[in-house]
Amino acid sequence: MAIITFASRILGMVRDSSFAFFFGAGEISDAWNIAFMIPNLSRRLFGEGAASASFIPVYKQELTRDPIAAKKFADTAVSVIAAILVLMVLAGWLIMGTCSLFTERSETRLIMGLSSLMLPYMVMICVTAILSGILNVHGHFAAPAAAPIVWNIYTITATVIAGKLLNIPPSTQLYIVAAATLLSGITQYTMQVSPLKNLGIAPRLGWDIHSDALKKMMLMMGPMILGMAMTQINTLAGSIIAKIFSSSPEKGEFFIFLSAKIAYPLQSGSVTHLSYAQRLYQFPLGVLGISLATAIFPVLSASAAIGDYETLRKTVARGIKGAIAIAMPATIGLMVASNLIISVLFQHGKFDANSTHLTSFTLSMYSIGLCGYFSQQILTRAFYSMQDSSMPAKSAIIAVCTNLVLNLTLIWVMGTAGLALSTAICSYLQVVILTLVLRRKFGHKVLEGLVLVLVKTSVAGGIMAVSAIAVMKMLSGMQPGFLNDVIKLIIVLLISSAVYIVLAYVMKIRELTDMIRLKPTSRG
Repeated sequence: MAIITFASRILGMVRDSSFAFFFGAGEISDAWNIAFMIPNLSRRLFGEGAASASFIPVYKQELTRDPIAAKKFADTAVSVIAAILVLMVLAGWLIMGTCSLFTERSETRLIMGLSSLMLPYMVMICVTAILSGILNVHGHFAAPAAAPIVWNIYTITATVIAGKLLNIPPSTQLYIVAAATLLSGITQYTMQVSPLKNLGIAPRLGWDIHSDALKKMMLMMGPMILGMAMTQINTLAGSIIAKIFSSSPEKGEFFIFLSAKIAYPLQSGSVTHLSYAQRLYQFPLGVLGISLATAIFPVLSASAAIGDYETLRKTVARGIKGAIAIAMPATIGLMVASNLIISVLFQHGKFDANSTHLTSFTLSMYSIGLCGYFSQQILTRAFYSMQDSSMPAKSAIIAVCTNLVLNLTLIWVMGTAGLALSTAICSYLQVVILTLVLRRKFGHKVLEGLVLVLVKTSVAGGIMAVSAIAVMKMLSGMQPGFLNDVIKLIIVLLISSAVYIVLAYVMKIRELTDMIRLKPTSRG
């Protein structure tokens, strides 16, 4: 699953690099990033969150009790969610169409137009998430993990064709990319249907809306949207705040507040800087963090379904330790090599050196929260496996409110990097709250072995950072240029990763060595 997700994320980097080349960082790219927020948030909430997280425990329970009832529940869940989302799309079209009538800014009209075109993607990607959940319960992970690859291929192709071959304005090019996104949603759906047919559980229309299973799922889903979406909601809030507080030719350099003339703290293109930094910190989160959490979720659900809370506790403890073991080197790597990574991926065409510097600083601040983002995925699923969605929701509300205050404070001091740091801080806030609640339920053993793993990974990470900085210093004499930067980045990442892996073996960090099939002699 991680390997397929890794391939998808690599294609995602190619997609973003292509987009940066043709559109740079400015009003056009900001418009795209704002417009794509709604379907992208839906993908993260449902494709990687609430729909599958609320569906899997109930479906697993029904499957254990009565396979026929489980099939009926699955058909109803898919049909009901599709119907709800269709109504949401219709409401979105009405709202955006009305708003477009009352705005004169061309950028706002572009945002509304792109958003309207991509809204149906919500329906397809969310239904795909439910089908993926069914496959995961039956032990099939390949098709769900591979689905995002299709979206990347479609959007890369559309971006290159529109930017290179068609002599049309940039704003029109964006509509072609948006249409490709819509088509990718249809393809992702069909990819899940084939393996479901092989399992004999192909989806059909169902409407058993009075079943206890559906009621249980829907009651869990609402709070789950908050509980699992804290990081996504915080990044969305950061992007919206960045758009509001950034200057542009249409808005000018200042705004008026209480008769005072105040300079905007951000410049045009800040939403793009923020978005590219988000993509990069979400790369290890998606490849390893969410893959790890998704893979162990059926185990958690199965343990909870039969009341085996000791196995559930051990799974949670090991999951958190594993999350930290793989998040630590990702944090170090992104922070130390952030400028080099941004330069290699994005500093081409219309994306300049200033944008690289601003995006790099923002990425470093997001990276601070990686251990928190990883742990969130494990902890929230632990609650959902026990069909408790209220506590993750409560912790998320606290974190989101705190994030909003920090956003509006740090933006004036650190720019977009302040928005990123706020998200990182709040990820740890939610982790602390959820961990304390689990400790009251299971005792201190829910964190069994965590301190030792933290110490080992911190030491290994520190040595890794020193080695990475030393290698970059040694290679500083290389002539600047894309090819040399790529070689430098590969050398830095390979050597620093090798250092961490060797230290993991020597220090017996089993949570990492198990994943790479090394065999330490004692448990870390």
